Amino acid sequence: MSTVATWPTQAETWLDERGKGAWIAAMVLGFIFFWPVGLALLAYMIWSKRMFSGKCASKRRNHSVTRSKFRSSGNMAFDSYKEETLRRLEEEQDSFESFMQRLREAKDKAEFDQFMDERSSTAKTVNEDENDENTVNA
Repeated sequence: MSTVATWPTQAETWLDERGKGAWIAAMVLGFIFFWPVGLALLAYMIWSKRMFSGKCASKRRNHSVTRSKFRSSGNMAFDSYKEETLRRLEEEQDSFESFMQRLREAKDKAEFDQFMDERSSTAKTVNEDENDENTVNA
């Protein structure tokens, strides 16, 4: 009885380890062999939010644990080096983001200036055409 209860859990863990593509492949195979199985897998993927999340649940838990920048390695020299490197990278990221923001603003300003120049030249052309017509009619 225990093997019957654990095989779905084992299958779920196995698919989670392989990612979203494995879940989709299992669902497609389910539709090919017996459509209610594929439909059940699709419903489960939507219900458990595996269909719309970037990663499966177990990967998300493991990723958050290993990514912690405050986790100590036990070596104080390495920890200080890691902290300094992370701080420097964050500063570089901030300066790059501000550079990109300035670049976007400059591009937007250039596009707006071009639009205003085209608009004013169009308005001048229309005014000149009206003036020419008034001169001819007079």
